[in-house]
Amino acid sequence: MNRQELVNLIKERQSYLCVGLDTDMQKIPKHLLSHADPVFAFNKAIIDATKDLAVAYKINTAFYESMGIRGWESLQRTVEYIPSGIFTIADAKRGDIGNTSTQYAKTFFDTYKFDSVTVAPYMGRDSVEPFLQFPEKWAIMLGLTSNEGSQDFQMLKTDGEYLFEKVLKAGMQWGTPDNLMFVVGATQSSQLGHIRKLAPDNFFLVPGVGAQGGSLEEISRQAMNKDCGLLVNASRAIIYAGNGEDFAEEARKVAKQYQLEMATYLSQSAAGTL
Repeated sequence: MNRQELVNLIKERQSYLCVGLDTDMQKIPKHLLSHADPVFAFNKAIIDATKDLAVAYKINTAFYESMGIRGWESLQRTVEYIPSGIFTIADAKRGDIGNTSTQYAKTFFDTYKFDSVTVAPYMGRDSVEPFLQFPEKWAIMLGLTSNEGSQDFQMLKTDGEYLFEKVLKAGMQWGTPDNLMFVVGATQSSQLGHIRKLAPDNFFLVPGVGAQGGSLEEISRQAMNKDCGLLVNASRAIIYAGNGEDFAEEARKVAKQYQLEMATYLSQSAAGTL
């Protein structure tokens, strides 16, 4: 999916909601455990319930890799089931020396047909650039994350700049707003406006809304640009909204609340009142 297609989808649906399919066998409703593939059965129901409200789905590969080949099969079924025209994210946080990154890129772009993959930039340019060589595919580089440990390295200052600022600036030299996004945690609200100034045109993938307490209003006010420029991810708050046989309907209710709130902020942004 190219940038214009993503922007058009956001405008059409009045949504920048990304639903995170961080599916945990220990948390899905018990009645699904009798299915041949309980994870896929759960994901299928969530997708069916939210596919008109979301513009993206993010599959956290760790939840699938931990189950071995069975998990990879669930992942493949899931990404193939997501309707064409909805943006797909492999939340894999890969990043290694160039030839290894090339294989990771082939894994997620060629084998599993994702639109994007999250990338850890610690090893530098040659660990990221292979992900940027695929037409109409995206690297989503870790920028400033929402976890407690982000303070350990990302907020260290060298030469008057935080390390995360150096990472963002370097990333913008490697990629373009057409193939590079940044992960910016929702709980980093004090930095969101500043990061938007550093990267005015890039899309941000923003996790941390819902269960982690990030404010959708604050994110939108601080970081929305003329193309929206945001994919706001909610995982647990949506997919585990209910745990009975009506879990998908409960998930839809929460997703709809997010979508309606997003529509308000998109309207305010267009009117210049956000």
